[in-house]
Parts: sequence; structure tokens; C-alpha cells
Amino acid sequence: MNTLRIYEKAANAESLVLELTQTERPRAAEGQCVIEVRSAGVNMSDAKAALGAMPHAVWPRTPGRDYAGVVVDGPAELIGKEVWGSGGELGIRRDGTHARYLTVATEAVRVKPSTVSMLEAGAIGVPFITAHEGFRRAGMPKAGEVVLVMGGNGKVGQAAIQLATLAGARVFAVERHAEPYIGHASGEVDVIAADSTDIAAYVREKTGGHGADIVFNTVGSPYFEAANKALAIGGRQIFIATIEKQVPFDIFAFYRGQHTYVGIDSLALDSLACARILDQMTPAFANRSLRPFPVDPATVYSLKDAVTGYRAVLGGSRERVVLQPDREA
Repeated sequence: MNTLRIYEKAANAESLVLELTQTERPRAAEGQCVIEVRSAGVNMSDAKAALGAMPHAVWPRTPGRDYAGVVVDGPAELIGKEVWGSGGELGIRRDGTHARYLTVATEAVRVKPSTVSMLEAGAIGVPFITAHEGFRRAGMPKAGEVVLVMGGNGKVGQAAIQLATLAGARVFAVERHAEPYIGHASGEVDVIAADSTDIAAYVREKTGGHGADIVFNTVGSPYFEAANKALAIGGRQIFIATIEKQVPFDIFAFYRGQHTYVGIDSLALDSLACARILDQMTPAFANRSLRPFPVDPATVYSLKDAVTGYRAVLGGSRERVVLQPDREA
């Protein structure tokens, strides 16, 4: 079978090497399934791990966290089922999804909704799981609450907006420059241009001085101060990433505002935890109130050309990059 292997970290995207190796198809042991991978998203964490940015990553390894495929070995009732999944350990602490076959625990295997194509299903995992877990930890949005998403057109940002608007929240999104929201939503999304607008003042003006009940900060430090100023009394701010590790922190404003900070590390969510999160969203994907990301054919790669996809992700591609192990180069 075809399998990508990383043997040592790369200094940068240009020096990244993903070796394509041939190994035998694995066999399922008791409590396992072997999945023939049909699509597997390339996340920023996959690409950064290849550069050695994940200190707990095991070398050498097969990278990749997200997948969709068909069960080819395991319990009889699952053989032939189209499944999807993700895992924080995949491609980091054990071999991952950027291969022709993947072995996972049976308890973590989930049948994908028929409304989501195989190609789309492999691109859903990390962004939607991260967004859902952030809201779960902070308190799921409620109808009428105000949600402010920093980096709204990023993939986690779009997933957060889908979940928030589906819940009936009033949603504001922030981008660096003026641009429309490009994703699916179940309600209006008011996009704020950070380079020309005072974010906190705008949100407070539009909400009668109330502010944001939840800030989902997908960027981190660049929006930390604006997010704090925009928070309502009792507001919650969710963090999933940052650029600078250190930020100015006004303790007085924090406790006077009765604020809560929630940090989400999706790498801490193993395959079973991710499966349980997908369970929560499956009905909404099935009835199309949640939508998968569109996958541009131009950003779908074979395993042989995977390094091009990795470099696109490291270069900031807005399109979802997906590998198809059975695709011809």
C-alpha cells in the first residue's frame, strides 16, 4: 500500500520531504477496524508537525488527522461502511491518515452521513471538532446571544459561525480587511474590517452597549485586547491558537467583567473523543443545516504530490487541502 512517511523535521516548507513508501495492508486485531482512506484533509497542525513544531510528535511517522473511507477489515457489520473521523493522536503520537489504509479502534469508528460526500467528509474533522469543543467548554451559544468570531473566514472560524448561527445567535466576524463572509451560515453574519474599524466599539454600538457573550478567537494575540474590550459582562473568550505567547493582561478588567477564558488544544482529543463530538453534529450534517466545506479540485492531491498540498497549507491557503490516496498523480 502507499503510505506517506516523515523521517525528520524540515527547516521550512521548501525543504519539506514526504516519502512515499510501500507497505502491506494491515490486518484488524480484536477491537480494531482497517479503513481504506478515500480522502484526508491536510490541517495546519499536520504541516507544522512536519516542521517539528509539535514537540510530542513521534518520528518517523505517517502524518494526518482527518479521514473518510471505507471499512475493509473488522467487525462484519461494519465491512463496506463509509466512515469518517479524526484524532489528536493520529499523525502525532501514532501513524495517521495520509496513507492508503488506517487502523483505528472500532469504538471510534463512525458512519458518515450520506448527505456528505467522501471527499467533503475527509475535510470536516479538525475545524468543526475544534469549533464544537470550544463552544462546549465555554457554553454552547444560545438564541439571542452575541457571538464574535475573530478570523471568521478561516476554517475553524467558518465552523464556529455555522454552529453559532444554527443555534440562533447573533454573529459578528472579524477579518483583517473588508471582505464578505465566504462560508455557509443559518443567519446573517456582520463582518468587521479590523484595519478600518474599532471592533469593540462597533460590536457594542450594534448591540446597544451589551457586547459579545462569546468571542471565538481563532487568531490569538493580535485580537486579544479588542476581544476583551468587546466582551459583555460574564462573557467568555475561546482561544485555539496565537502568534505571540505573551499578551498584556488587565486583571482588574477581567474580574470586574466576570470573564472566562477557555483554551482548546484539539491534539488532546483522541479518536474516540473526536468521534463523540462528531456524533453531536451528525444530525445537523444529515439534514444539511450544517454544511461541509466546498473542496476545490485544484487543492486535491495524490499522495505522490502531497508535499505540494502541505506547502499550500503552510503558505496560508484558504481552500481546504485534501489528499486522495487512490488518486492518480
